[in-house]
Amino acid sequence: MANFEWYRSFVSIYKHSSVTEAAKTRIMTQPAMSQHLASLEAEVGEPLFTRTARKMIPTERGKELYTQLAPLVESLEEATLSFRAAASPTLPIVKIATAPEIFRERITPVLRDFHMRIYASYGVASHIFDLLIEDKVDLIVTSQKFTVPGVEYVHYLEEEFVVVSPYDFIEPEIESPKQLEEWLAAQPWLSYGLELPIIRRFWRENFQRRPQMKPEHILPDLHIILSAIEQGAGVSLLPTYMLSNALQGNKVKIICKSLKVTNDLYLAYQMKNRNMPNVRMMVEALKIPEN
Repeated sequence: MANFEWYRSFVSIYKHSSVTEAAKTRIMTQPAMSQHLASLEAEVGEPLFTRTARKMIPTERGKELYTQLAPLVESLEEATLSFRAAASPTLPIVKIATAPEIFRERITPVLRDFHMRIYASYGVASHIFDLLIEDKVDLIVTSQKFTVPGVEYVHYLEEEFVVVSPYDFIEPEIESPKQLEEWLAAQPWLSYGLELPIIRRFWRENFQRRPQMKPEHILPDLHIILSAIEQGAGVSLLPTYMLSNALQGNKVKIICKSLKVTNDLYLAYQMKNRNMPNVRMMVEALKIPEN
């Protein structure tokens, strides 16, 4: 008869594609983990993985068995965590990565409502996606959907970006779209990156062409860009949700109010982890309605 620990080891090997990494996760020796897998394969009567030099590749039978076992194993582990939580102050750990401004503006205000311990990492979309693929984080909040198999995206929220300038900035009265574009392009722009992220889309959607300008400064943090605008360094596109204090304090203002662009944010996680209690808990926690 199969042992429950064999199932736990099998699910762990499947998730990590490695006996060594699975053993580290379960705090076991590699030989013990290999023995669990060998015992389960003997019970099933056929191989569950194809061994290669770099990773363990599940067979069709292995995929079928994982689909059946993973929810059951994770439910039992979740129940075990619940029992432990009742007797211990230790909370489950969730590793999340996103851009610093998203964490500060969208997650920090509701952090006290999370019944879990958060380990946060920050970076641009490509960097945090690599962290997800390498199993260094459980969940990311990203504006880019990478076409990589095994990753699931859930829509999180829609950002609205507007043109922000210093408060004492003088905006001329311009009616012609062409003249408005030329005037905007001539301003000192602050950008998140050399490739003009979000600015390019703003230009395409509002002027039907690529922006013809070079940014004055490259500042890869939207809060730093906002601070620079407050000091008169230039103009930029910023999400409305981070402007409240600066607008109320007359530190900046929104110009060209008829022009804006939206941007979708997604929660992303590896599909093999979709039933992990910590991932499910975090996704649910981030569904808190906006004020």
